[in-house]
Amino acid sequence: MSLSRETVQTLVTGEHGDPFAVLGPHAAANGVIVRVFLPGAVEVSVVPLDAGSLSHPLKPLHPAGLWEGELPGRLPVAYRVRASYGGGHTVEIEDPYRFPPTLSGFDLHLLGEGTHYRIYDKLGAHAATLEGVAGVIFAVWAPNAKRVSVVGDWNGWDGRSHPLRLHPGNGIWELFLPGVPEGARYKFEIVSRSGAPLALKSDPYAFGFEPDEPRTASVVERLDGFAWGDGAWLAERGRRQALDAPMSVYEVHLGSWRRMPQEGDRFLTYQELGDQLADYATEMAFTHVELLPVMEHPFYGSWGYQTIGYHAPTRRYGRPHDFMAFVDRLHRRGIGVLLDWVPAHFPKDSHGLAYFDGTYLYEHADPREREHPDWGTRVFNFGRREVANFLLGNALFWLERYHVDGLRVDAVASMIYRDYSRKAGEWIPNVFGGRENLEAIAFLKRLNEVVYGTHPGAVTVAEESTAWPMVSRPVHLGGLGFGLKWNMGWMHDVLEYMGNESIHRKYHHNRLTFGMLYAWTENFVLPLSHDEVVYGKRSLARKMPGDDWQRFANLRLLYGFMWAYPGKKLLFMGGEFGQSDEWNHDKSLDWHLLDQGPYHRGVQRLVADLNRQYRGRPSLHELDCEAAGFAWMDCSDADQSIVAFARFGRAPGDLTVCVCNFTPVPRHGYRVGVPRGGFYREILNTDSAYYGGSDLGNGGGVVGEAIPWHGQSHSVLLALPPLAAVWLAPSEA
Repeated sequence: MSLSRETVQTLVTGEHGDPFAVLGPHAAANGVIVRVFLPGAVEVSVVPLDAGSLSHPLKPLHPAGLWEGELPGRLPVAYRVRASYGGGHTVEIEDPYRFPPTLSGFDLHLLGEGTHYRIYDKLGAHAATLEGVAGVIFAVWAPNAKRVSVVGDWNGWDGRSHPLRLHPGNGIWELFLPGVPEGARYKFEIVSRSGAPLALKSDPYAFGFEPDEPRTASVVERLDGFAWGDGAWLAERGRRQALDAPMSVYEVHLGSWRRMPQEGDRFLTYQELGDQLADYATEMAFTHVELLPVMEHPFYGSWGYQTIGYHAPTRRYGRPHDFMAFVDRLHRRGIGVLLDWVPAHFPKDSHGLAYFDGTYLYEHADPREREHPDWGTRVFNFGRREVANFLLGNALFWLERYHVDGLRVDAVASMIYRDYSRKAGEWIPNVFGGRENLEAIAFLKRLNEVVYGTHPGAVTVAEESTAWPMVSRPVHLGGLGFGLKWNMGWMHDVLEYMGNESIHRKYHHNRLTFGMLYAWTENFVLPLSHDEVVYGKRSLARKMPGDDWQRFANLRLLYGFMWAYPGKKLLFMGGEFGQSDEWNHDKSLDWHLLDQGPYHRGVQRLVADLNRQYRGRPSLHELDCEAAGFAWMDCSDADQSIVAFARFGRAPGDLTVCVCNFTPVPRHGYRVGVPRGGFYREILNTDSAYYGGSDLGNGGGVVGEAIPWHGQSHSVLLALPPLAAVWLAPSEA
């Protein structure tokens, strides 16, 4: 026997950490020794690929399936393995241990350095052809593992069959495995050095997952071969997503936007969603669709925010090419696609990233840094190069391979503060004794530098709920580098204000006006998101006080105020037609409400018209992020709960005036100052009967008289409808 008993024993028990040192071809004194491990085989021989060469039988070294034999010649040698099993079944297979490493020295250097931004092309499962042999290259980072194997349908999920090669310099394990087909399910079996038992692990870089529950096995998928048709969109995306462009975002959860009740209430597929959502977003004049996380998540009730498959669109609605078709369809219709992305934390599922190689690899070791108290999840160790590289590469992956137009980064506040949701003694200060998470801050800055540096037309959006300064300012100026930031303060203030009975609103007037004190400190998005219509918070329509007429008038007023207010817009699905119930991820939106009375259909018509006006009028979007684009006409009439303001474009004379009456009392003969004279058309009135209102208005428009008012040279005399917003524009604008 050429191997020691100890070596043989570790091989057949799956404890050997260096399979290429033993298996495959090895130089010998008189030729080449070949060893293979084939559990269950009763006869094994090696068949050289040279023409005319005879097969060479191998001898068993261990009854568990270890075989050895000698061939004439020198390395390298090409051969196949012929194995016979009980019942006369014989197969001829390639030996994965005769193939050389697939990762280049440069790849290994970048991976170790944490700067391989196309890391998704190297780690994971990739179909490849080596030496004319088709197969799949499997690679995974597990530096503290004793042994890593790939297991799947083809080897009976036996971890002894296909252990991977270790690159000890940076802890990457890889193996080219011939014959594995597209669609094959697989996981990584990791043996820890500590001896701690580990569940089979999903591939962190998998492009797909199994279609059936529990949806924890990765699947070999190919991403190449899709015929994109969105070149025109990509060419002008930078212009469409600039700060002076209109951005009205429709936030969608794909599993509950619409379903097929006639087919067991099944989900729509990516293809069906692409067709229907493109039609609907176009009809409603939204510029973008933002998807709650589509990355694979076994727990559907997490809405995608507990991600397991960071590189795989969820299999619930289709395969990778189907999701590409979804994005392509929206792009061809001129609609941008944003994805919610979750780098702040990850779930503890045993098959996921948690305790990945028997150590706290992706997360912190200290529980004061590791545990996320709000969600019962794990916090990424942003200070570890390889972890930051994993996340940076993942962000670029969605922009590059799926053509998405931007990422809305979830829970940024929880990343940048070490004491986020933690009590005294439950967190560790940074090296300077402060509460700032310096590693996470450096990661976010690098993220934005890399995204904007490699995909200049894309956009990043921060969900950040604190007063952290310069979130949406460039890194070289001291900012975090995001393009936009959600204006959570505005959202909370305005919803709290709108929740008051109208008679009490005069005591809370500052809730409407306070936001302008900080409006120009960031590039803001005004969000009415999914978070505001769940967990007992009630739907937007149900947040509004009063009877049905007042509730829907209030909702229309809220939208009229919001769409005229500086900032990009975001509205969660269902809000555009006044969904009555809270969002329920287990069922479709209540589309039937559109056929019940005038109110729901009226709100839907209004939102579509608001989007058209917002997109069509430069004064409503061109200077969204600049103080020159806004001026109060009057913000002091708290007693009557009325505000009036003007929005300006860059062109001289381009302006829109918005006047909002937050009480159910009509105001006749109400004078408002305006910047100039002339005729002002009433371009939008949320009280229009077309929207379900009482139809009080101004007869198409009013004349700007040379009567100074509110510090302006001219003024108009208006009839203000109850609980309504009125928009006016000079007749030539």
